[in-house]
Amino acid sequence: MPYQKINQEKLSHAVTRQIELLILRGILRPGERLPAERDLAERLGVSRPSLREAITELQNQGLLITRAGAGIYVADVLGSAFSPALIRLFAAHDEAVFDYLSFRRDLEGLAAERAARLGSDTDLKVINAIFEKMEAAHQKRDGSLEAQLDADFHLAIIEASHNVVMLHMMRSMYQLLREGVFYNRQVMFKQRRTRSELLQQHRDMNNALQARDPIAARAAVEAHLDFVQNALQEDRKAAANEAIAKQRFEHEQRRG
Repeated sequence: MPYQKINQEKLSHAVTRQIELLILRGILRPGERLPAERDLAERLGVSRPSLREAITELQNQGLLITRAGAGIYVADVLGSAFSPALIRLFAAHDEAVFDYLSFRRDLEGLAAERAARLGSDTDLKVINAIFEKMEAAHQKRDGSLEAQLDADFHLAIIEASHNVVMLHMMRSMYQLLREGVFYNRQVMFKQRRTRSELLQQHRDMNNALQARDPIAARAAVEAHLDFVQNALQEDRKAAANEAIAKQRFEHEQRRG
């Protein structure tokens, strides 16, 4: 007989699957604290023993961790994407910086195209809200805030593409960027002209997305990352020229 008895799913299994999906879809993020046990059980409509059983299973999977006296958190599931040795190698060579930008150009261009086609109205509202924060931060000349909002804007586009593999891959890449592995994003916000150009580039991306124009959205992302690459190349060239100039100056002083 091809038929099997239908067994009612244990509540703890349903809780486990729901939290798994929240992590998979990027709604629950690495390092995010879960609500207190009583509150979470009430939200899910399950008993506390069922919730505890689900939490234990998720901890065994390495998706959740307990911090003594602090609560239960989403594990740093992105941390294992690159080995420490590879991260050190990235940080030591400029070649990795420009390969990283090329990789972002390809993936984020595709993400923007998908977001324009597949993103929900709410996805686009999130992107627009972050851009409005970028406009406000631009007036404050706060490089660290601008850099953070820049990352949030790009990640919101990737979230709106609704591809969970791309989402987790790019979040991992952005985590390395936040740690300064590839370059210091705040360098990009030093000059007033550069800051204005960057804001306009993000305005172009946002406008294309709000208009649901996939081709324009992808082109705007690619133009932005081409600009970033050229700016970094010019910054490195200027630094190299300054080092040579200092050598000449020191030599001239000794000859004095």
